[in-house]
Amino acid sequence: MAPVAVLIGALAPNAWIVAPAAALALLVVTALDGLIAGRLQDLKLTYPADVEVGQPMRLVLHAEFGARAGSGAPQAALGFDARLGERGTASVTLAPGPLPDIWSSASDIVPVRRGTGTLHELWLRWPGPLGLAHRQAHRVLGEPVRVWPDLSPVRSPVLQAFLRDAQFGLIARRIRGEGTQFEALSEYEPGMDRRRIDWKASARHSRLYARENESERDNQIIFAFDCGQSMSEPVDGLPRIDRAISAALMASYVALKGGDRVALFAFADKPELMTPFALDSRGFNRLQRAAAELDYIPREPNFTLALATLTARLKRRSLIVLFSDFTDPTSAEIMVESVERLVRHHLVIFVTMADEELSDLTGTEPSTVRDLATAVAADGLARQRALVLQRLRRLGVDVIEAPWQAIGYRLLDRYLEAKRMEAVG
Repeated sequence: MAPVAVLIGALAPNAWIVAPAAALALLVVTALDGLIAGRLQDLKLTYPADVEVGQPMRLVLHAEFGARAGSGAPQAALGFDARLGERGTASVTLAPGPLPDIWSSASDIVPVRRGTGTLHELWLRWPGPLGLAHRQAHRVLGEPVRVWPDLSPVRSPVLQAFLRDAQFGLIARRIRGEGTQFEALSEYEPGMDRRRIDWKASARHSRLYARENESERDNQIIFAFDCGQSMSEPVDGLPRIDRAISAALMASYVALKGGDRVALFAFADKPELMTPFALDSRGFNRLQRAAAELDYIPREPNFTLALATLTARLKRRSLIVLFSDFTDPTSAEIMVESVERLVRHHLVIFVTMADEELSDLTGTEPSTVRDLATAVAADGLARQRALVLQRLRRLGVDVIEAPWQAIGYRLLDRYLEAKRMEAVG
């Protein structure tokens, strides 16, 4: 209105009354436009109370208006806890539903951390017929949403098909042909492993007999998580610890189906958690709940205290799967010394995620001096990392270094191989 008033004052000073009259008319029209926009009758937000970290959380919003005659679509904004989404906010535009006065929308947010998050507030605004004014509604939510570890690997068709076809797992039966525990003698047939021939029994019966062994069960498997600074850093949008938990729960599920015992152990600057051993698949839910409580701790891990505590609590030889990462040589040296003491009594698998960012920095051709310095530094870190992993292998540790998408299946392969070789008991 200001340019109009200036123009009127310049061309027709005596008509100055037109400007305030026009402003008043615009104000009245705007107010009428807001009133005609209609009243909000009902506003409903539907969402799950339990979600998994890294998996989409579906939000469905329905708004019902009374005799609405607007010129545009209503818009909504939602505020929530930062663990439910990176920015803590989400905006959506509603679309018309089957009835003229009902509008709705469906959108997804992706939780980025485990724990209990909260949906805080919901705002909704909708325009009038002329688009000059908007009406707005506000709702305080305050509803909790529990964010659990990601179990999508456990539900994957690949794993379920494997369990159906595996020699151990879904039904309770004796497993013959593998292991070290004697089960029975059977007449030797071509194609059998000659190492299974029982020469004494064959001599007594004047024909070849082979031993059938029962696969060992009731092995102890401990999944140990470093919850310190390095494992709290993100990889592809989620903290490393969450990627590790998903892989461990998948392997735990298979181990419990196979008759082994599984426990979780977590530490940072001090031991944080040690669960009782789950004895069968009915205890998997308890492991899932314990894994959901593992915190993100921005401190350096104390490997000496943690692994000494774990060793003291174990009364028999076990398979220990250690999920960790390292950045500086000092902490890596302490870790290697602690793992060396652990290997003397237990079978150890060390799992770390491949640092793809470090690989990219090393492999990219530098275009400036700064890029060259970055590449040299990255190459030095990569060499130190490879040296630490090589030292672990020389100690007898089975090292898994792979992208986060593959560590679960790599771990499953190593576990099954150790079980077939009877390396745990």
